[in-house]
Amino acid sequence: MDSALISMSAVSSSFFCKSSNPKFSHVSNPKPAPQPTIRCGHSQKSPLNSWFPLKPILRTAFSCSAVTSQHLNTSDSEYLTASTTKAKLHLLIQEFQSLTDPVDRVKRLLHYAELLPPFADALKIADNRVPGCTAQVWLQVQLGDDNRLRFLADSDSEITKGFCACLVRLLDGATAEEVLAIKTEDLAALNNGRKGGYSGNRANTWHNVLMSMHKRTKALVAAREGRPRGEAFPSLIVTADGIQAKGSYAEAQARFLVPDEAKIQELVSLLEEKKIGIVAHFYMDPEVQGILTAAQKLWPHIHISDSLVMADSAVKMATAGCKFITVLGVDFMSENVRAILDQAGFPEVGVYRMSSERIGCSLADAAASPAYMDYLATAIASVSTPSLHVVYINTSLETKAYTHEVVPTITCTSSNVVQTILQAFSEVPDLNVWYGPDTYMGANIMELFRQMTAMSDEEIANIHPKHNRESIKSVLQRLHYFQDGTCIVHHLFGHEVVGKLNEMYCDAFLTAHFEVPGEMFSLAMEAKRRGMGVVGSTQNILDFIQERLQEALDRNVDDHLQFVLGTESGMVTSIVSAVRKRLGSVKSHDMARVSVEIVFPVSSESITRTPTSSSGGAGDFSNLPIIPGVATGEGCSLNGGCASCPYMKMNSLASLLKVCHSLPHDKDNLSAYEAGRFSLQTPNGNLIADVGCEPILHMRHFQATKRLPEKLIHQILRTNKTTTCLP
Repeated sequence: MDSALISMSAVSSSFFCKSSNPKFSHVSNPKPAPQPTIRCGHSQKSPLNSWFPLKPILRTAFSCSAVTSQHLNTSDSEYLTASTTKAKLHLLIQEFQSLTDPVDRVKRLLHYAELLPPFADALKIADNRVPGCTAQVWLQVQLGDDNRLRFLADSDSEITKGFCACLVRLLDGATAEEVLAIKTEDLAALNNGRKGGYSGNRANTWHNVLMSMHKRTKALVAAREGRPRGEAFPSLIVTADGIQAKGSYAEAQARFLVPDEAKIQELVSLLEEKKIGIVAHFYMDPEVQGILTAAQKLWPHIHISDSLVMADSAVKMATAGCKFITVLGVDFMSENVRAILDQAGFPEVGVYRMSSERIGCSLADAAASPAYMDYLATAIASVSTPSLHVVYINTSLETKAYTHEVVPTITCTSSNVVQTILQAFSEVPDLNVWYGPDTYMGANIMELFRQMTAMSDEEIANIHPKHNRESIKSVLQRLHYFQDGTCIVHHLFGHEVVGKLNEMYCDAFLTAHFEVPGEMFSLAMEAKRRGMGVVGSTQNILDFIQERLQEALDRNVDDHLQFVLGTESGMVTSIVSAVRKRLGSVKSHDMARVSVEIVFPVSSESITRTPTSSSGGAGDFSNLPIIPGVATGEGCSLNGGCASCPYMKMNSLASLLKVCHSLPHDKDNLSAYEAGRFSLQTPNGNLIADVGCEPILHMRHFQATKRLPEKLIHQILRTNKTTTCLP
């Protein structure tokens, strides 16, 4: 037999030989195979003398002490006396990396699975479940009088059970500091070279079990020291039987999830009679969203979505015969709807906002500032190299028009921005891309590309087929982003929130909008890598929650799924509606009970001041010294940022009903509500509506073909930077 293989088998044999946990002592193999007993010599640090019959993977039997002679190298010797978790981890990684055949790795995991002691059925309860694993995994953690952690684990999958066995042996008997010092990235090497040996989902078990170990370790240490762990974030728990609100902020959200039937009927009657369509953003007020979600079942021309498809939905409604479109969103959304309807040949269809006052947006305002044009002036100066301006769709039509005449421009959303940038670099040599105005999203895109430089060319090609490590490095040198633009909502998810998530929710599913600050983005990306998170648009977040729920329903075992909502809290209405629909479709006495918890990571420092009225225009919040939260608190942070967008909340049910009642005969009283056309011209003498629409149409072309339109490429490559972007 090859000496290296003998040595590795010896290491695996000793892997469970030195447990400091009495529960792991004298473990017997239930299979009466004729294998010899292996005894392990312990160092003086080991207080126990554990032994058990061991069935090696290779058909050669030997004792631990017998192999410590000529077959052991330095690493093997260190393993037998390793007393720190870092040293044990190093040797565990060496062991698995030495097994180049994936089948051998699986055999090794199955071998370790046999060595775990029985896990009592009474302990297989929901509180002991490890979230995020394809199989069912249970974990029990105790803190001994010696301040060392004791771990027991089990799974209904033998391979997953082998993963658990390795982690238990690695951390059992460790101090809290040692347990928490092991990070998920430390386990990355254990997945190297899988080559299909076992699935990525199962490989994520290393990470998800470790996160649960961390969370429970922190809780036990806090309890031992008499420290309060902090107040939990408010949340909504959704089951097939109903909804439970935890915390005043969640109660405020839940209040309108079961809307007033009379108001539903009133609205639907008006919409049917006057042929009115409604396009609304996910971030609407809970009362409005509750009514609209219920009314969708009675009137087909109601669409709730992210900003990407609002204008497209309005065109479909106009095509179906709607005479008016009401837009529940901020002003740039109604501007886009108006302009796209005109472009589609529906100038006669009226478009109405929900306030007589300006409904602003902190991002749109940032892009309209002189500082933003100064930022693009750098691109103008780069006459020797082609430039493309990638502007977030959350900007005004005026901004899109002005910037497009300065630098060729294409709009993007949080769901397509990465692909847009990568495609542009693949089609235009030596391109410089100028992204704006969202600073957090720009920084997150840069961080994502930096992470891609550590991927293999094959992994990068799965993201975009025209790129590899070298091209991504080149992208990083020629990608720029604006440094002074943030969303008031996503600014909330900063240091305080991230610290609490790490402390109390590290094993939950984590959702994050692409606009969140860097700390939150990094946390979400780490969760995404282990199958426990999503980073993207509001629609991406909704899809992720539904997919994880469906997986749980397909497993047909009792489960509790906890999702941290890393975006505006108005999303919860659509989430709850989708969750209840799926739970209701499988409601049966024979089905397992699955619950979904939506966690609102709002700041503990919050403001209780609110607008004087919620029935009309709520005023311009940007002029207030503080941003109002909900009346019961928990809404907005003194450090900046809100869980609920105060601008979006200017779209009230009272305003919607007022507009619908006034149409069509009392339109004169709605002049301040109407989304007007831009009659003004750009500095180059073109209509703002025409020039501002073109970047949106460029994005639509990219969405349909996955390539930049030829017209845009021509605009990028032209040498005369002062001529208009229109022919």
